[in-house]
Amino acid sequence: SRTMGTRVSSTGVLDGRRGQKLGHTRVMGIQTAMAVLMWYTTNIGVILLNKYLLSVYGFKFPILLTLLHMISCTLCCASVVTIGLVPLQKLKSTKHAIKVATLAFVFCCSIVAGNISLRFIPVSFSQAIGATTPIFTAIFAAMFGRVESGRTYCALVPIVIGIVLASRAEPNFHLLGFSAAVLATAGRALKSVLQSLLLASGDEQLDSMNLLMYMAPMAALMLFPATIVMEGGAFSEVMELASSSTYFIVLLLLNAMFAFLVNLYNFLVTKYTSALTLQVLGNAKGVLATFISVLVFKNRVTLIGLLGYGVAIAGVVLYSNEKKRTGKERAHTLEKVRVGHS
Repeated sequence: SRTMGTRVSSTGVLDGRRGQKLGHTRVMGIQTAMAVLMWYTTNIGVILLNKYLLSVYGFKFPILLTLLHMISCTLCCASVVTIGLVPLQKLKSTKHAIKVATLAFVFCCSIVAGNISLRFIPVSFSQAIGATTPIFTAIFAAMFGRVESGRTYCALVPIVIGIVLASRAEPNFHLLGFSAAVLATAGRALKSVLQSLLLASGDEQLDSMNLLMYMAPMAALMLFPATIVMEGGAFSEVMELASSSTYFIVLLLLNAMFAFLVNLYNFLVTKYTSALTLQVLGNAKGVLATFISVLVFKNRVTLIGLLGYGVAIAGVVLYSNEKKRTGKERAHTLEKVRVGHS
């Protein structure tokens, strides 16, 4: 009976552990789902608000809007680090700070270009152009000596075909808006490549929130004089609009808060999921943003344009899969070499 009691006791302990593990898994699943939902909401929200402010409402200051985003990110990042939601990572040296400042310059230029594009082209077309990010990533990586396999470069062909189709069929095509969107996409790709090169060493790597905490104030310092020089009278016009319209104040505050929250939830989604899952979610988010923007702004889209966007997305998926496959092959080759030498 003593043996029997021991068995019952151990079974109860095992069941309790299983229950705890199952409960933890469920909690993590709920947290991940909420993070993804909020990432989608804030990301699509800030895009739609940017478009509304710059194109519909008549707020014609994309550099000032980006400056407000950077100020919001500076204050909010400092807050989440202070309360311990995100562990603080310190800059190691002046050289480390210069590297981050370089990224901040590319980062703010990319965002300004993206906001300029939204003044002139629909969100749907902007998202289609954004799908060309892998092309610029591959180009910049090759320029810095990181050459991919032939199959990986071939996977870029559908993206080129897709964006050509989408551009030719876009009824609201605007050269300046298109050029700004291309520059914004190239800027995002360049930042990604530079980040992998400049912050490659283990002690200099920063998570996305800490990197934003350092980049945002640097970007704000760059954007403040640029706003004065390139958007003369912007500050006085904003003050005038704010004094006469509470609605405008709410729009700006909501827009600035979303600009921070999209980065926070991107950080959380990255933390809770894998790189591959993040890539899939990002592609789906672009499609959803396109669909919602068409419903909200009612811009005309063509069947060929949608087809082009679909082909481009398929190319992005193909490129991602090829990158993953070649990465595994390289890792396997390096492992064989290491084993051979040992």
